[in-house]
Amino acid sequence: MNGTDRPPGARALILNGIFAENPVFRLALSLCPAVAVTTTVANGFILGFAVLFVQVLSSVTVALTKNFIHPRVRIPAYTIIIALWVSTIDMILAAYFPVLYSQVGLYVKLIVAFAIIISRLEYFASRNPLVPSFWDAFGMGMGFLLALVAIGAMREVLGAGTLLGFTLVKNKPLLFFALPAGGFFSIALLMAFFNWIEIRGGGKPSSGGGAHG
Repeated sequence: MNGTDRPPGARALILNGIFAENPVFRLALSLCPAVAVTTTVANGFILGFAVLFVQVLSSVTVALTKNFIHPRVRIPAYTIIIALWVSTIDMILAAYFPVLYSQVGLYVKLIVAFAIIISRLEYFASRNPLVPSFWDAFGMGMGFLLALVAIGAMREVLGAGTLLGFTLVKNKPLLFFALPAGGFFSIALLMAFFNWIEIRGGGKPSSGGGAHG
């Protein structure tokens, strides 16, 4: 998309982030933190929420200030903007959700390096007005959040026999899913499901964008 194109509407941008360009299942971005934290639904939700927060506020900030950012220093400028909002959500989570933060706090700090954040700033927010940039960021952030919740639910049920901390079965049915290898396997199964849905709908399956941070 270039600067002269009219950006899609809010609904299209949200659905694009959740389905067509889902950061985890379609673009294969930030798989390492997705695997590391999604042993439970709660952990997946808290990191997903942090990414949504940072994605939206970083995109809004860039959309408002893009005319003041020199092209030669845009990447360092984007990194500083992302770091500002990462520090904000990091302090909020540490203050109000200390138990969950103790488990995912390290990965919250690493959001600064998440490819999905800076790629949307470069590709969309720096080239479009405020409102479309907000909805694009919201869609991509929601796509990441829902992906982590889905992976966390699958791994928690199959690996621990619980869901949201409530016991479904007394033993651990498939402990493999609680391990890192089980996380990648879970993502692969869900990716295959998304491809199957797209093929059934007449689309072309995605090959992913590479497993970046």
